Amino acid sequence: MEDKLGGRLDGTPWSSQELKGTKVSVIFYVDPDEKGLNNDASEAMKKEAFSLDRFQSFAIINMKATWLPKFIISKSLKNKQKQYPNTIYVRDYKKVLVEKWDIIDHSNNVLAFDSTGKLFFRKDGKLSPDEIKTLVNGIYERLGK
Repeated sequence: MEDKLGGRLDGTPWSSQELKGTKVSVIFYVDPDEKGLNNDASEAMKKEAFSLDRFQSFAIINMKATWLPKFIISKSLKNKQKQYPNTIYVRDYKKVLVEKWDIIDHSNNVLAFDSTGKLFFRKDGKLSPDEIKTLVNGIYERLGK
C-alpha cells in the first residue's frame, strides 16, 4: 500500500511481502470505531516481549470504515505508536485488505503468520481469553520456544 491506497504513518509504502522472511508476524486490522476491541490481545503480546529479531506486529487501520476525519485518526495513531513503539502502524485508505484478503469490514481482526508468510491464526472480531492464549502459544511454537 502506498500513495492513495495508504502506507505507514511516516508515508513510506507497506507490502505484504514484509510478512515473509525470518519473523513471525501479527496483524491487527482495525476499524477505528472498533479500536479497543482486542486491547487484551495487544497487551498480552506486549507483556510477552517477543524478541524483535524474530517477531513483528502491524496495526493496519481501515481508514475507510469510519466517519472520523483522517487527521483525528492519524493523531490517535501517533499516540498509539508511543504506547506500542514496536508495532508498525499502516493506514489502508481504500479497504485493500478487505477486498484482497476477504477480511471482515467494520471490525477488529487479528491475523498471525509464520516466517514464510503462511497464516496460522485468524480471528475476525473480539478474541476470547482462550483465543489469546492460543495466539500467544502459536507464536511461541513458531519462534521455537
